[in-house]
Amino acid sequence: MLSKNFRLMTTAFVLASLLLLASCSKKVAEVKTPEPPAAAPTVSLSADPTSIQQGQSTTLSWQTTNANEISIEGLGTVPATGSRTVSPTITTNYSLTAKGPGGTGSANASVTVLAPKAETVAPPPPRQPSDEELFREAVKDVFFDYDKSVIRETEKSSAEADAAFLAQHPNMRVVVEGHCNDRGSEEYNLALGENRAQALRQSLIAHGVSPDRIKIISYGKEQPFCKENDEACWQQNRRDHFSLQH
Repeated sequence: MLSKNFRLMTTAFVLASLLLLASCSKKVAEVKTPEPPAAAPTVSLSADPTSIQQGQSTTLSWQTTNANEISIEGLGTVPATGSRTVSPTITTNYSLTAKGPGGTGSANASVTVLAPKAETVAPPPPRQPSDEELFREAVKDVFFDYDKSVIRETEKSSAEADAAFLAQHPNMRVVVEGHCNDRGSEEYNLALGENRAQALRQSLIAHGVSPDRIKIISYGKEQPFCKENDEACWQQNRRDHFSLQH
């Protein structure tokens, strides 16, 4: 009985040893290091200039990394790095999308398109009055008392204003016409008209008008301004009248 137990124990020991040896002979399992995740794409997009007038152009520039599919909305597929000239007609936002093993990246650039400036049309300069118009506006006739050739006190301011205007316009040459009413002879009125014209000429010269710019003539009663036979009308005809020399 003892011998049988011994044999069983011996057999068990041998089996255990064999199992232990088999276990030790197995290779240790290798531990694999996990690969790092793929890097995410980097993206940049810019426009220069960012604001343009209608009809002008701007340049889009971009850079990407870690991407194998790059596109710009409106332009389609583009290389990883580059630039493109664009001419949008309205304000536009350009969007770049870059896809790679590590994911997706995006960037935007906005271009403002300004409406064309309204063309400002300057109003035409005001029409400059001619010498004739200036002369007619500024130079006034000088009136005389009955049968007199002396400039009366009430008319001296008009004569001085006439002289001041002519002194400021040295290009103008004038004729002083002596006129009379129809009372008296033709010869008498011609002489009276000349004296009146001469009196005004001397006044103009005294106030700075060059003598060679003033010509005188007497019309006597030949060219009346008023033809009624009354004192109010006769007063209108007793005058020195100005005209420009042509």
